[in-house]
Amino acid sequence: MKTHLSRRFLLATAAALSLSLSGNLLAQSKTELLVYSALEADQIKAYEEAFEKAHPGIDLKFVRDSTGIVTAKLLAEKANPQADVVWGLAATSLMLLDKEGMLMPYAPKGLEAVKPAMRDPRPQPTWVGMDVWASAVCFNTVEAAKKNMPLPKSWADLTNPAYKGHISMPHPASSGTGYLMVSSWLQMMGEDKGWAYMDALHENMGSYTHSGSKPCRQAGAGEYPIGLSFEYRANKTKKDGAPIAIVLPSEGLGWDMEATAILKTTKKADAAKALADWAVSRQANELYAKNFAVVALPGIQEKLEFIEGDVEKMLAKNDFTWAASNRERVLAEWSRRYESKAEKR
Repeated sequence: MKTHLSRRFLLATAAALSLSLSGNLLAQSKTELLVYSALEADQIKAYEEAFEKAHPGIDLKFVRDSTGIVTAKLLAEKANPQADVVWGLAATSLMLLDKEGMLMPYAPKGLEAVKPAMRDPRPQPTWVGMDVWASAVCFNTVEAAKKNMPLPKSWADLTNPAYKGHISMPHPASSGTGYLMVSSWLQMMGEDKGWAYMDALHENMGSYTHSGSKPCRQAGAGEYPIGLSFEYRANKTKKDGAPIAIVLPSEGLGWDMEATAILKTTKKADAAKALADWAVSRQANELYAKNFAVVALPGIQEKLEFIEGDVEKMLAKNDFTWAASNRERVLAEWSRRYESKAEKR
């Protein structure tokens, strides 16, 4: 009897050990990709799960922060890059990395279907767009009524003295959303009028935040009745029940693209290319379309339920080369003028 039990015990132990070893070997056989990203935290999970289901041999490890912070981190690590892939960072930021020779040219499978305006135009691009995010104004109707503040309809309206101290917007050095606003104002109005506009807007500013989403969340909570943000966060904030009106300013919307790129120094090129391929796929674009009104593949985007009008037609003219090459100069001037109201880190 004891011999029989011992034999059963040994067989069970051997089976468990075999399963454990198989599990360890399977885990060891997976490739881990380090992904730097400025994707919204509440978007990453769905994207990550869909990719890993399609590629069970690859695990994604994310380092996520605001656009300006991720860009600065990548540039600071230029001598010893840590990331394998950048997935969901402003195209203007990727153009800076490309200028520094940090990106791998790669034409992902399915590239021919991507809208020409949403990719590096070279045959072997160093970045490919995913979606467009565009500026929007979140306006708390309840708090505004208490303060007798009118609903703004344009960028110019935001200089109304009635809004003094009641506006927040993203800091352009920390946030891609902040920079796309500043860049678009300078391009739309010309530099002299653009800086004059921002001088007037600064008089009404309560705080410059270090997040593109935060001003809309602040507006939703009534902390600052007016928050300059972007259309995804505006739509989600209203969908979650905040008493906001969403304003798409009549002069045109500042915008940038979230895009994907591979670091030239990656030692996991095959896995990185698999992610770049998937990032331009129809499946990926259908996920992007749940969050953004404009995506890289035509015929996929859906109308966001609380965003009125055709966002793609409202996008202001945007010279990405100008925005990227003038970024350092513009940010230095912006900081000289307006840093006094920046949110403490």
